Amino acid sequence: MSRAALLVLADGRFPAGGHAHSGGAEPAVKAGRIRNAEDLAEFCRGRLHTTGLTAAALAAAAAHGHDPLALDEAADARTPSPALRAVARRLGRQLMRAARATWPSPELAALAGARPRGAHQPVVLGLTARSAGLGPEDAAHCAAYETVGAPATAVVRLLSLDPFEATAVLARLAPELDQIAARAAAAAHGTIDALPAASAPLLDITAEAHAAWPVRLFAS
Repeated sequence: MSRAALLVLADGRFPAGGHAHSGGAEPAVKAGRIRNAEDLAEFCRGRLHTTGLTAAALAAAAAHGHDPLALDEAADARTPSPALRAVARRLGRQLMRAARATWPSPELAALAGARPRGAHQPVVLGLTARSAGLGPEDAAHCAAYETVGAPATAVVRLLSLDPFEATAVLARLAPELDQIAARAAAAAHGTIDALPAASAPLLDITAEAHAAWPVRLFAS
């Protein structure tokens, strides 16, 4: 496995479009649920252990070699919000473009052909990791980190939060990120139906409201 490839894939500068998304932080800030670094930490922790675990398991399963089309259907079933399903497919399409330019493979080409409007981002992420020579736990780490990295970056912009404080939040979550990645990778060895399906209903509700805002800083 190439640790350098893992760094490239997890790098926030990888051109996959994630910088335009707040991971639910923008509506949480507007509602007053995120006001400071302490609130950000709790928000990220909740997101990590719910939607983060689900995304990490889907990514790990794709990296393990499960059928990506079946995983895409499983991702749909685990994403009750139409707005979040649309976001996941849009991000998947953007990631697919970057992935095929960086680590082209027949598996990525086949998924792109079968889902021209985009597969769910965690599935594409896992298949990208597989194409880069990475394993299920590597893919799970990338997915888990994205789950908390997007809100942390967004809150720096939304609240003018000290970036040192936001980075400290992520650093303190590192042991939990490792635990989630390990759980997701272990689950990837089972059946698709047995993959985690943890959810966060408030994120679903606020995503639907956020999608209807006439003016917003982030796409989601």
